Amino acid sequence: MKNPSQLLFRRSRRRLACWYAIAMGGLLGLSGLGMYRALVRANWVAIEREIESIAGTLHDSFEPMLPAAEDPTRLLQQIFPDLCVVEQPCNNNPTFVQRHTTGISDRNTYYIRLFNQHGDLLAFSPNQPFPLPTDFNPSPWQTFSTEESGRYHQFTTILHRTDNAADSAANNATDAALSARLVTTNDRAGVDHQSWGYLQIGRTLAPYDAEIERIQWILIFGLPLVLVLVAVSAWALSGLAMRPIYHSYQKQQQFTANAAHELRSPLASLLATVEATLRLSSTQQQEVVPMLKTVERQGRRLSHLVADLLLLSRLEQDAASKPDKSCCLNDVVADLSEEFLELANVSDIDLTSQVPDAEIYVAGDESQLYRLVSNVIANAIQYTPAKGSVKVSLQTRDRVAIVAVQDSGIGIPLSEQTQIFERFYRVNSDRSRKTGGTGLGLAISQAIARYHDGKITVNSNLGQGSLFTIYLPYLC
Repeated sequence: MKNPSQLLFRRSRRRLACWYAIAMGGLLGLSGLGMYRALVRANWVAIEREIESIAGTLHDSFEPMLPAAEDPTRLLQQIFPDLCVVEQPCNNNPTFVQRHTTGISDRNTYYIRLFNQHGDLLAFSPNQPFPLPTDFNPSPWQTFSTEESGRYHQFTTILHRTDNAADSAANNATDAALSARLVTTNDRAGVDHQSWGYLQIGRTLAPYDAEIERIQWILIFGLPLVLVLVAVSAWALSGLAMRPIYHSYQKQQQFTANAAHELRSPLASLLATVEATLRLSSTQQQEVVPMLKTVERQGRRLSHLVADLLLLSRLEQDAASKPDKSCCLNDVVADLSEEFLELANVSDIDLTSQVPDAEIYVAGDESQLYRLVSNVIANAIQYTPAKGSVKVSLQTRDRVAIVAVQDSGIGIPLSEQTQIFERFYRVNSDRSRKTGGTGLGLAISQAIARYHDGKITVNSNLGQGSLFTIYLPYLC
């Protein structure tokens, strides 16, 4: 059966992945829809501009040549040899020059139709779609479909009479505006009588529809594939996001278990001593004092443990506020070396210190810096056997103050050197009072070093001693 905490984090990971996939899928879907609409609009505008360009070229080329007579059949056949005149046989085999007289190179895509000013069809391209109504529709733009040929888009512009030569330049300049104001189907009587007729340019929308269909298929098959990739990525990224949280949770659980273990031992001893004291008879009063001393010792141990935990908590909570008082490291190292000299002598350990004459100052809390260096020196003495040595030195390098504590002790296995700064951690899980303490010394030292924008490192070989090095920003 899985651990409840693992199930909790797995559910949280699934929820995080789902929300991430939904958010990213929604954004990608909206982006795809926006791109689709933009591409459709861009292609449509390009088609209309191309039709307008061809219509403008034909309009400017043929308007001066248009006949003024009521029956323009003969002249239309001369001007537009590639077109079929109404009620006249079509020239199905025009010459190369005649095929390009109209200026349209792609005859399979575009078609032309000419109407007189009354809306009667005069001429048309042989490739015009069928069935196409012969009735004139004055709308500038038209889109229609046929059963046989598909969809078409058509543009209508006005052609003026050649007898209005004086106004030809002005009429040419206003063709676009006139095209937008063509006669509507319910106002045929209002046709501009100065106009010769109308020119219609149309083209098939088959390439446009095929392109739009390709884009749609890309979206239909591509979007689900992208969503699958997003879901896979969401699951992987949610795992990466939950990993530090899970590790933090595991550390918190480990800390809680270790703290409970550390508190349980002195509390159990304390309660046992109190119960034994309460059972003493009146004739055993001489044993009360030793028992009370035991209670006091266990109480002090609990007090120190709680104080260390509170210090760690305060250092982590106040990480943003840095100390700004100037502290002389020469005094700290010298005073601590002198204080630990007696303990080293009792343990038959040679304790030496090397402090430069030039004063070295750092910004920090003096009491915390004392705790930092004293923890390291105390550990060095504690884990160094008799006849060993401990050397404390202070120096500066590259604007950094360096406090080094070198001992000839038992050393630390390489596999455990990254864990010795964790709370309650002891090498080989040794929790005896002789080598123990609370297991918070190095954790406190690391927290104090980080609080002062510094760091503490260890370099050790099993059976050859250890070197702890403290790096702090150097003021002067």
